[in-house]
Amino acid sequence: MAPPLQSLGDVVLVGLRLVVFALAGGITLISFQAYQQKQNERLESAFIGFAFISMGVAVSMLGTYAEANRVLFDIAEVIPFIVGFAMLWRSLYR
Repeated sequence: MAPPLQSLGDVVLVGLRLVVFALAGGITLISFQAYQQKQNERLESAFIGFAFISMGVAVSMLGTYAEANRVLFDIAEVIPFIVGFAMLWRSLYR
């Protein structure tokens, strides 16, 4: 169960995390639409990269509330970012 919000700072932080998640989801959607229109390998890699970055954002939001197994959540948070940025790098250098 998530800890209760204890201050205005907690509320602002949750709001900012939701904004980051919404922006990541929006970029993922736009990149998917671009890939659907052009069917380009570079756009496919970019879409996959943004999808993994969005997953990383989601996991980092969930990991904030995980008290047990903190190291496992930290690892699970980093891996989608690594894959996502690697795919973006691949889309730029193809």
